[in-house]
Amino acid sequence: MRKDKVVYTVVLLTCVVGFWLFENFYTPDTYSDPNGDSAKVIFENSLLPSSRTRAVVKHSYFMLSYSEPHEQAEWVAYQLKREHLTNDNRKRPYFIEDPQVKTKSADWRNYKGSGYDRGHLCPAGDRRFSEQAYNETFYTSNISPQNRDFNAGVWNRLEMQIRQWCKRYGDLYVVTGGVLESGLKEIGQEDVDVPKAFYKVVFRKNETDVEVLAFLFPHKESNKALNQFLVSIDKLELATGIDFFYQKPKKWQNEMEQNVMADGWKF
Repeated sequence: MRKDKVVYTVVLLTCVVGFWLFENFYTPDTYSDPNGDSAKVIFENSLLPSSRTRAVVKHSYFMLSYSEPHEQAEWVAYQLKREHLTNDNRKRPYFIEDPQVKTKSADWRNYKGSGYDRGHLCPAGDRRFSEQAYNETFYTSNISPQNRDFNAGVWNRLEMQIRQWCKRYGDLYVVTGGVLESGLKEIGQEDVDVPKAFYKVVFRKNETDVEVLAFLFPHKESNKALNQFLVSIDKLELATGIDFFYQKPKKWQNEMEQNVMADGWKF
């Protein structure tokens, strides 16, 4: 009898340890093509922002810098091209953990019953041109807790405006995320932080340089015009702690980052 108890105890402990390992380290699915080109949509390295976490992940159709303490990306960067703007009907996949985030991205269940949307950072609507590209946006590394009215309201209006700019001006680059700081409200068992503000940096290359717009939104719905949320890059860097064009010459940064320059962008 005593021997049986020992066996049962060992089996039970093995199951508990196995379940813990499964929950914390095993990601069963992937939406990226493990054998394909991991740079199908190019985002020039010289235009990428700094990574405070040094946890940069490169998928086929977007890149991100993951913040483990906040259980979400501090930024997601992607390129938007005219040919991406299709209305292809795609089956909505499940949200799954990002297999390339070494510390494991947050489980989607953290959002369940929280009252917050699983808000895409790289929009699924910008990736309908390809099943893989569309599905990749459902990695939990690409979502952040968003108030539903905000997500469907002013945030969605900006996403639609960016698509209009892409149709008008051609290729765009977008860097976006929540403003991650200490003391934020948290949801779920993994303590996913709820940002108080969200940002987008949108830019396009011209013949000699880049033209840049930066937006900073309080995390609440608003009927204000989108241009009311424009800020300088300097102000956005102060809010986020991210250096957005750190590889540009200092002279360029001093000239371009202190002012809002919306000329040439039709709202």
